[in-house]
Amino acid sequence: MAASVGRPPWLDRPIPVVSAAKAVIIIIITVVMLYPFLYIIAMSFAAKDSSMSGFWPTAFSADSYRSILGGGVVTRALLVSGFVTFMGTLLSLAFTSTLAYGLTRVRDVPGARVALILVLATMFFGAGIIPNFLLIKSLGLIDSLWSLILPGMVSAFNLVVMRNFFMNIPVGLLEAARIDGASNFRIFAQIVLPLSKPVMAVIGLFYAVGYWNSYFNALIYISTPDKWPIQVVLNQYVIQGSQIARLQATDIPTPPAQSIQMAVVVLATVPILIIYPFLQRHFAKGMLTGAIKE
Repeated sequence: MAASVGRPPWLDRPIPVVSAAKAVIIIIITVVMLYPFLYIIAMSFAAKDSSMSGFWPTAFSADSYRSILGGGVVTRALLVSGFVTFMGTLLSLAFTSTLAYGLTRVRDVPGARVALILVLATMFFGAGIIPNFLLIKSLGLIDSLWSLILPGMVSAFNLVVMRNFFMNIPVGLLEAARIDGASNFRIFAQIVLPLSKPVMAVIGLFYAVGYWNSYFNALIYISTPDKWPIQVVLNQYVIQGSQIARLQATDIPTPPAQSIQMAVVVLATVPILIIYPFLQRHFAKGMLTGAIKE
């Protein structure tokens, strides 16, 4: 089909052969992306005496999940990760949103420009592992779960995105509230935050994923195995394969080692996969509005 005069070719309806080729490519990409997840889930349900039929086990059982959830190690690690993720995301949103709103009022808040420059500087310069470790040690946070929350409580990138979102809120709306006698805190709590649900959802998702996947900080700062988050357990018992019997309950028949490993991977991945669809509808609006200043 010939392109219309004065109209870009990509706006014309594609011919059936092109549409079919696109559909085939999309299906292939989808299968390639979904197959590893389906394989991991299938292997996590593999029974003890099952064999492999191609790439799939011939018999399925939930013994792996009963074994690791009854052993205590994985359950405790999930609770630790849940606490770190919930508390860290809550505190990060509170501090990031208040700081971002304060940095939008550079004319009213003394030192706001200097604070903004210092925040932006952290995006280009980092102290390094040893100074960070010495700081955490001097604060008495070694082997404390707060060492997984406080160091990364405010992200400069997330702060900039949220600040730009706040700056796109009509100034006239805020000034009208100020004329009516509303304080800065009331304007922030009753006007700015209700209008900022998209960016709050997106930034909250970023923080939650970061806290849930936190591994390196836990490896450095946490020395007690009972305080390990799920990602450290995943590395120790799945990747390194060290003493995988510790994960299992003693009163349940021992499932295949690979089945236990895949079950831990599923338990470490599923919570974030469950949360993401509920926040996805805010993703595009929150990122675009927060990343573009009109």
